[in-house]
Amino acid sequence: MYDLQPKASHFVDGAYVEDTAGAALDVIYPATGQVIAKLHEATDAIIEKAIESGLRAQKEWAATPGRERGRVLTRAAQIIRERNRELSVLETHDTGKPMQETLYVDATSAADAMEYFGGLAATLTGEHIQLGEDWVYTVREALGLCVGIGAWNYPTQIAGWKGAPALACGNALTFKPSEETPLCALKIAEILHEAGAPAGLYNVVQGRGAVGAKLVTDARVAKVSLTGSVPTGRKVYAAAAEGMKHVTMELGGKSPLIIFDDADLETAVSGAILGNFYSSGQVCSNGTRVFVQKGIKEAFLKRLAERVETAKIGDPLDEEVSFGPMVSERQRSIVLSYIEKGQAEGARLITGGNAIEGEGFYIQPTVFADVTDDMTIAKEEIFGPVMSVLDFEDEDDVIARANDTEFGLAAGVFTTNLTCAHRVIGQIKAGSCYINTYNDAPVEAPFGGMKASGVGRENSKEAISHFSEVKSVYVRMGDLEAPY
Repeated sequence: MYDLQPKASHFVDGAYVEDTAGAALDVIYPATGQVIAKLHEATDAIIEKAIESGLRAQKEWAATPGRERGRVLTRAAQIIRERNRELSVLETHDTGKPMQETLYVDATSAADAMEYFGGLAATLTGEHIQLGEDWVYTVREALGLCVGIGAWNYPTQIAGWKGAPALACGNALTFKPSEETPLCALKIAEILHEAGAPAGLYNVVQGRGAVGAKLVTDARVAKVSLTGSVPTGRKVYAAAAEGMKHVTMELGGKSPLIIFDDADLETAVSGAILGNFYSSGQVCSNGTRVFVQKGIKEAFLKRLAERVETAKIGDPLDEEVSFGPMVSERQRSIVLSYIEKGQAEGARLITGGNAIEGEGFYIQPTVFADVTDDMTIAKEEIFGPVMSVLDFEDEDDVIARANDTEFGLAAGVFTTNLTCAHRVIGQIKAGSCYINTYNDAPVEAPFGGMKASGVGRENSKEAISHFSEVKSVYVRMGDLEAPY
């Protein structure tokens, strides 16, 4: 089992490195509130070493045949799977998420990404375009040194989702995890190096926003991929634009989940639970605006409350536990303030609504009914276990209301009428949509949002276009004439 205290704060140029001149970073276990590790933020010297080693490694890596790059990623996937339990325990300590989740979602998702993009690495070819006797050929080239900035809700997964396509395309990546969850990415970097990645190809540096800003604004960085909030995304996007850098922004949402009268009740309740309370509600794509057609509203609320109240809340290292703490005391306070606003603005509390006394940052899974579109809890991203149930009668009306938001990350429809399902989803302005399910995110499928929820896509073949660029070469076979 991995030690919770890493060998050093950063993994740079193929080794753990430390610089105690950097500001202290305490790692707090959300289930107890106790400090479990102490790290330091990256100093300018650490950042410079990461950039220089990344640039050097990238040249070597880009010259490596795609087939060999793919082998390294595939070996990394195999190692991640072999160490899934150790990585899952680390993820649970980093985030507070129950082992019931981390054993099946987090490290395994990073392994899937490594394996998938490892398989694509040898296929990244150009095309031939015949133009009479002349012709054009295209070449897909790496961007260079990329920067990844992670969120605290899925630290292992995000480290893999950003690293795998970047490396498959021949880039180097320097990754900055969230300061709230700094432990897991170090192991991904260590595993990639063990699998054969050149020293410096995948670096991990720790720090708060100032460290991220130094990476994003460095002129030697070609690409920035961020997972985070919309306000952070706007700042990072603007900073990247100053240097005309490539960007991928996977940001927040206030996604609609629409349940029609004819939906299977148990399936719809399952979708609402998965779309609101998995990872204690700390999922960017969550369907937190649950529109329920009036014909099944009360039956839905009754069954939902019954099932939510059976959630087993407790020690996330206990594999029987199905609901863990919030990631931090600050995040719990934010969520509790939204619950207060919901009650003050007239929403009907169905279940939950309180912090749980004792150690750690626990809060009850909370359901509000009779929520209206103008309430704060229906408009703003809460990022916690708070579900807002809204009524609707008319299909056209619910589509308009679902789209009436600055966000456009995800959406879901539950109905046994597939014609209706496709018709409704076809009109929803969201990038990642679901029918009779919610929050499935296989690596084979693109993931990302529209409107304020982001730019670009992660996963699938779409990610290749965001971590590479196409060069076209025109070849003239005959004489070239000029007017003088």
